[in-house]
Amino acid sequence: MAAIPFLRISPTTTTFNLKPPSLPSLRIIKPTHTPPHPRKLTITRMSYNPTPATDRLISTIAYTLPFFNSLQYGRFLFHQYPPLASLFNPLLPLLSLYRSIPYSSFVAFFALYLGVVRNPSFSHFVRFNSMQAVTLDVLLVLPVLLQRVFSPARAGFWFKVMVWFHNLLFVFAVLCFIYSVGCCVLGRTPYLPFVADAAGRQI
Repeated sequence: MAAIPFLRISPTTTTFNLKPPSLPSLRIIKPTHTPPHPRKLTITRMSYNPTPATDRLISTIAYTLPFFNSLQYGRFLFHQYPPLASLFNPLLPLLSLYRSIPYSSFVAFFALYLGVVRNPSFSHFVRFNSMQAVTLDVLLVLPVLLQRVFSPARAGFWFKVMVWFHNLLFVFAVLCFIYSVGCCVLGRTPYLPFVADAAGRQI
């Protein structure tokens, strides 16, 4: 009798994976170049430090010293142009008070130089303007000293030269006074020609 092979059934049951085949995972590639961030607007406020009112007042008063001493150079223009003299008539009471004090010019000169220019408690603005006023006053006094030494005649060529020179000094002093006072009122530092360099070396 022929041998009939027995069919052997494995006791282990075959399990079927019913899940669909997994798809390959997708990698998210980040862009290497990131868009720039929006710039932040930064509001910068300019710091404005105005010159104190006291500094402007002291600097303005300092320029009255060379201005009062320069009025003597305008006597020829006042005599030639009377309407010009009328512009300075409101200053006559103050000028008379100034000249009534003995040695008022010397007192004011040393008060500015020793009390203000050489005083470190004042600001540089006040000290520079005071030194510039003192330097201008010295330059305006020199022609008077030369005139007293040489004492030119009352007529002739040299007298005309003296009159022309006095008129020029007067106009220059008045322009310097107006310019300096205007700058000091606005809190700015005036720089006078031929004077600012000499004054700056003394501060």
